[in-house]
Amino acid sequence: MFVDRVTLRLRAGNGGAGVASFLRTKGRPKGRPDGGNGGRGGDVILRADPSVSTLLRYKRNPHHRAEDGTHGEGDLRHGRQGKDLILSVPLGTVISEPDGTLLADLVEPGHQVTVLKGGRGGRGNAAFVSPRLKAPAIAEQGEYGSEVAFALELKLAADAALIGFPNAGKSTIISSVSASKSKVGDYPFTTLEPHLGLVAIDDREFIMADIPGLIEGAADGKGLGHEFLRHVERARVLVIVLDPSPLQTEPVDRQLAILSGELERFLPELALRPRLMVISKGDLPEAAAAQRLVPEAMVISVLSGLGVGRFLHATADLIGLAVKASPDRPGFVLHRPAVSDLRVEREGDGWRVEGVSAHRAVAFADLTDPDAARLAAERLARVGVDAALVRAGARPGDEVRIGELVLEFSLPQEDEK
Repeated sequence: MFVDRVTLRLRAGNGGAGVASFLRTKGRPKGRPDGGNGGRGGDVILRADPSVSTLLRYKRNPHHRAEDGTHGEGDLRHGRQGKDLILSVPLGTVISEPDGTLLADLVEPGHQVTVLKGGRGGRGNAAFVSPRLKAPAIAEQGEYGSEVAFALELKLAADAALIGFPNAGKSTIISSVSASKSKVGDYPFTTLEPHLGLVAIDDREFIMADIPGLIEGAADGKGLGHEFLRHVERARVLVIVLDPSPLQTEPVDRQLAILSGELERFLPELALRPRLMVISKGDLPEAAAAQRLVPEAMVISVLSGLGVGRFLHATADLIGLAVKASPDRPGFVLHRPAVSDLRVEREGDGWRVEGVSAHRAVAFADLTDPDAARLAAERLARVGVDAALVRAGARPGDEVRIGELVLEFSLPQEDEK
């Protein structure tokens, strides 16, 4: 089963918690802080893999999560980092964020993108030792890994795409000249899913795609047009397969005009894509008359072998020229500039603060500890929470909620005067 669209629900690993621990030694009644840090949670990475041809596995199992980091321990033993989760996707997979923003277009083998970063591990009390804090009893909690549903869409990355009306013989061509063995029957819409095949001719190889039959109006979504036209976008060369058989209601010149029009309406730049015209079923008596209608088309017959070798050489030559003209396939990983994640919103009579930086600021195991409370307040001011609350209209004494915590808003004494 060919699957080219899925929604993938991914979760990064949670960070492990730091620990507050003391090594008791003679002459040091409070002990020496030796609590280790928690390990970072695993990232989620999507990687293009040429051995994967469909998104079927993710249709069957859309939920995946990276490994959690482990907690720190005493004696300065740090937690182990969670293993990154690397998911293989087909070449040509486009990844979008929930709001529709394109995140990555993975075209080349090994091309990858980290879609989710693992939660940061919490620091143990040994990390907080300073001239001001000789024996801190504070430790941080690990961060939760974020969970997001990404949209994945596959657009086949083929060198040559076979395009034609239903039952034009495309499946027969690709089955005969490559290792692809698509099921073929003598009825319209023979193929209901694209197929890729590796074609070898002398010392050259190229990837050929069989795009299911198009009909007039495909660019407007008629039939299954939009489901398949997008797979034409990446092809270096378009092979227009024309059917001379009397079963087709349109003559080959009309077929060519309809197919060219649908391609251009779907994506105007396809009008400039290198193309080759082929009249299939060359063993039929109607093939000769069909070539007179489209004299630039090659006549081939897979059954008799007529013109097949010449067709493959011509396709390979055209692909070679296209590669020289545009050596790199279009593909990208979008790197957006970092923006502040801080958000302050009204919630009842108080305020709700969201954002990784705010949650990190208060991620202590015990905020009733005076040192932890003081550090949390300093962090909140440093990352801009105090200023954001003032801009939003907060007043001293207002309740401020960060996650499950409920705090009372206050300003430094000099700011209240």
